[in-house]
Amino acid sequence: MLLSWMFTGITALSLFCAILTGKGNNLSAAVLTGAQSAIQLSITIAGSICLWCGVSNLMKHNGMLPALSRFLQPILGRMFPSCKTDPTFSQHLAGNVCANLLGLGNAATPLGIQAAKRLTKTNRASDELCRLIVLNTASIQLIPTTVAALRSGLGSSSPFDILPAVWLTSICAATIGLTAAWCFGKLWRNG
Repeated sequence: MLLSWMFTGITALSLFCAILTGKGNNLSAAVLTGAQSAIQLSITIAGSICLWCGVSNLMKHNGMLPALSRFLQPILGRMFPSCKTDPTFSQHLAGNVCANLLGLGNAATPLGIQAAKRLTKTNRASDELCRLIVLNTASIQLIPTTVAALRSGLGSSSPFDILPAVWLTSICAATIGLTAAWCFGKLWRNG
């Protein structure tokens, strides 16, 4: 609700300033150009999301998720003990982690939600559920596909030149987030 009021206020202020300065024509041209750019950008992002959601569905239907789950079991099994007892959770988690590694937050979200539902057995958040949410939110990205699609759609000649910064920030964010989740889990368990 607050954002609606802020957007309305900014729009009204823009109209007021354009009328006051006599630049109403510039404002209307900017509105039309901005709308056109927004649609082009949305189509670029939608294409990327459709592609990777399709790849995710293919992985699910051709049996690659169980193989991926077995491949990631040594790493994910240490962080999420439920992987050892719940193969469905393990598959959803593996798909979520791989989508996040590819920078596909929109494709990772459905798999993350399904994995979280498998962990929700009580009305309180378990340590595993907290780790899943932190890992999903501060995901480590090897290839930031969505950001590259945005940069490409906005005219960048080299959309992947941000890789070192993405690697550093995503690894730091995931490490700090998982460390905080572990510390708070110990604090509340002992408190």
